Amino acid sequence: MSTTRLRSVVRPLALTAAATFALAGCGLLGAGSLPADEVETKISEQLTAQVGQEPDEVSCPEDLPAEEGAEMTCELTADGESIDVMVTVTAVEDDTVNFDIEVADEAN
Repeated sequence: MSTTRLRSVVRPLALTAAATFALAGCGLLGAGSLPADEVETKISEQLTAQVGQEPDEVSCPEDLPAEEGAEMTCELTADGESIDVMVTVTAVEDDTVNFDIEVADEAN
């Protein structure tokens, strides 16, 4: 997929994802974090639902701290092109972590 094609698929998503939606994740680790593989799955599911195309891969560098305001940057890959996805924790209640995702405007 060319960078232009990747942007055309992801661009509408960037605008939508920057609005508001929360994803709930269970399975907090003892130290209070959400496993990276669960964050990756939630991101992939949400992006697939919004864009209608499943990314080849979503990769997060580490577990997401279960702390309001915690941030990390994951990477979405589609047909060999990659784009950053910013994850921000908006709320933590018991074993539920709510977070927003925002897709960057440009491919890496």
